Amino acid sequence: MASDVVMPRLSDSMEEGTVLKWLVEVGGEVKRGQPLVEIETDKANMTHEADTDGVLLEVLANVGEQAPAEEEPETEREEPSGEAEEEPEAKEDEEEQPEQPAPVPASSGDGERVKASPVARRMAGEMGVDLAAVKGTGPGGRVVKADVEKAAQDGTAEAPAEEAPAEEQATDAAEPKEKPAAAPARGEAGAKGEPEVVELTRLQRTVSRRMAESKATAPDFTLELDVDMTMCIELRARLKESTEHAPSFNDMVVKAAALALRDHPKVNGAYRDGTFELYPRVNVGVAVAAQDALVVPVVRDADEKSLGEIARRARALIDKVREGTITPPELSGATFTVSNLGMYGIERFTAIINPPQAAILSVGALMKKAVVDDRGRVVARDMMALRLACDHRIVYGSDGAEFLAAVRKLLEEPLSLAL
Repeated sequence: MASDVVMPRLSDSMEEGTVLKWLVEVGGEVKRGQPLVEIETDKANMTHEADTDGVLLEVLANVGEQAPAEEEPETEREEPSGEAEEEPEAKEDEEEQPEQPAPVPASSGDGERVKASPVARRMAGEMGVDLAAVKGTGPGGRVVKADVEKAAQDGTAEAPAEEAPAEEQATDAAEPKEKPAAAPARGEAGAKGEPEVVELTRLQRTVSRRMAESKATAPDFTLELDVDMTMCIELRARLKESTEHAPSFNDMVVKAAALALRDHPKVNGAYRDGTFELYPRVNVGVAVAAQDALVVPVVRDADEKSLGEIARRARALIDKVREGTITPPELSGATFTVSNLGMYGIERFTAIINPPQAAILSVGALMKKAVVDDRGRVVARDMMALRLACDHRIVYGSDGAEFLAAVRKLLEEPLSLAL
């Protein structure tokens, strides 16, 4: 008996994955625990290992194709040839689900189910392609993404007339199909000004979806204050004399935020379905700019780590992000996030809350500014702006203000950070 290898759910937010590379050829033997396939998830690229010994009989998701993530493997099937029904169609994000019915037969004329990959089946629905009329070039005649695209280009697509833009309908009605000569001229005229269409990666799609969810569901507000970082600069100068890699100012902010979160549990919580979730652990996410995306690795139990431990852990995670070796567990479980654009000279900005977290701290550039001291003198001080975005359903104005004031106090009197 043969069993399906389903797309594993490698993170809590993963709904589907993209096959990057099969590490075993069709017909090849595989041992339990042997690397089987490389997968792109919503957080990172991962290698999935075989769950059992056996032979790879058929590949149902080719390189570049997506498949829905499953919690448990499907039940065993009797047909080792791979002719049984395919896996369920990939679950799409809400913003990608077309509301109009897709004119795609699920079976051929004789009632037999058409063999097609999940992504090919979805694309056929969007393009109005009759799957039963498409010749599959995949294993065993399976219809794959490229087959649907070719069918759409060749005119197999049968999109409903009402879906076509009005000007295109007018063109079709006014000009007979026997006159395609006008198309090249139009293409030559508009080719230079046509935009480049770039497909989003799984990570970019997830970031887009989660940020849209945040703005749509969280009634947020922001609080801001300036911090005198003079003492932090002096502390870092001393630490540089005794250690090769002194903590960065962002490491100090992470440490200060972690200590303040311990005393302000609602800022370290989440609002869920009419309840407050207050987390016992303080896990601070550090926003890092990756290739064409924003990734947030997590420093776990940051309130219990020394400043040096936070610096080493944050540096290791950032290196992994830039090398592309970060793993889903290292990107999961954050209860609060720190986002810093100071290195780009940005004085102040408002970051978007990463749901279901209750707040996110934006860190601006450290700059010399003229301030009035306690004796009324105008002096130059090293100042930095902190801005806290809060989910008003759980963090009220006084909660956020007290937390932000605690962070400022810790940074302006930073000796406790180094203990």
